[in-house]
Amino acid sequence: MKSFDNHKNHSKGYDIRLIAYYIALVLIGWITIYSTCYVPDGTNAIFDFSKPYGKQMIWIATSIIICIVILLIDKNIIQHYAYHFYLLCLILMVLVLFIGTEISGAKAWIKIGEFSIQPVEFMKVATALALAKFFNEGKTAVEKRYGWLISTAFIFIPIILVMLQHDAGSALVFFSFILLFYREGLSGELLLLAMIAAFLSIFTLKFNETYAIALLTIVFIVMVLRDRNIKKKWQRDIIVYVICVAFVFSVNLIYEHVFEPHQKERIASIMGHTSDPTGADFNLNQSKIAIGSGGLFGKGYLKGTQTKLKFVPEQSTDFIFCAIGEEWGFFGTSVVFYLFLSIIIRILRLSENQRVPFVRYYGYGIAGIIMVHFFINVGMTIGLLPIIGIPLPYLSYGGSSLWAFTTMLFIFIRLNDN
Repeated sequence: MKSFDNHKNHSKGYDIRLIAYYIALVLIGWITIYSTCYVPDGTNAIFDFSKPYGKQMIWIATSIIICIVILLIDKNIIQHYAYHFYLLCLILMVLVLFIGTEISGAKAWIKIGEFSIQPVEFMKVATALALAKFFNEGKTAVEKRYGWLISTAFIFIPIILVMLQHDAGSALVFFSFILLFYREGLSGELLLLAMIAAFLSIFTLKFNETYAIALLTIVFIVMVLRDRNIKKKWQRDIIVYVICVAFVFSVNLIYEHVFEPHQKERIASIMGHTSDPTGADFNLNQSKIAIGSGGLFGKGYLKGTQTKLKFVPEQSTDFIFCAIGEEWGFFGTSVVFYLFLSIIIRILRLSENQRVPFVRYYGYGIAGIIMVHFFINVGMTIGLLPIIGIPLPYLSYGGSSLWAFTTMLFIFIRLNDN
């Protein structure tokens, strides 16, 4: 009787809140995609599958099937085949390099008939699962000794393949796993170094190498004067200074030789180095106008002028947040913020309450992915971040993104059902 009671107390069932948040975001996404395609006084049949909103209905319908299948399968199967799924996605990533279709400068899609699949979206799910399994089962002497190195390899192998596809935006998302690493014991000093690296990158691109090194030298002198009586500390200061200087020189090398021309234009624009209202700045300017014109409650559904007149490019994909801002205003964007923050916080809370470490590892992994996607996408539409072209989860048009993020979330919902 006691064991039955314990089982009963721990049986949570499927998390209704996460499912509700998911349904709300998907519906908001669909009605917004419909709005971006709506033509006043034209033919706007809901079941017109030649239009983006019609195709999105197909992706939503198939996503429902994915949800049902995931909720019905044995959760042990998910953990058992985590490495297999990771390997399959890696194979697809390599395959893209040879038979992939290039869209918007990135060779990242595999074309199947009239539809295209982007393997990197599923690679994010696979990496979260593989890392969760590794952290959960890494018990051999080699794994314990080189755990952080091996787990980092799980991330950097996809990053290299994504960079070869010229998709810097998707590559950046893989750094979201730092949230999982930090939760599982990553040194705060390493996290601080990552923040310093980000600051140096931005400072170097904003100004130049000379100013960055001058700043580093001033900081170095202050640190040496502070630690002059402690030999080990000022020796460490010298090593850190040399590494930072080398990093500063590497920033421009990466900027010049790794990023594509359109990506460099966007970065130069956000840093204030160029002003091209009809070129690199066009998307951003139109995005700001659309969001700003929405005011407090928006212009009303199907009444957004920027949206209807197609002033904002990619408005059903990367810039879908603009259509929400224009038609629903601050109120509408606040609802979207609330839903995304609720999903992220809910996943983290449920992860912390898990008895099974594998589920906690996976939860932190996908929470980081969703969070980075959301803040980067919104940040680039309002001009806080460079435009790097990543979708807004559950809202942006596209089958690969919706399938992948649906799979990602419902795997967690299934694993959380103890």
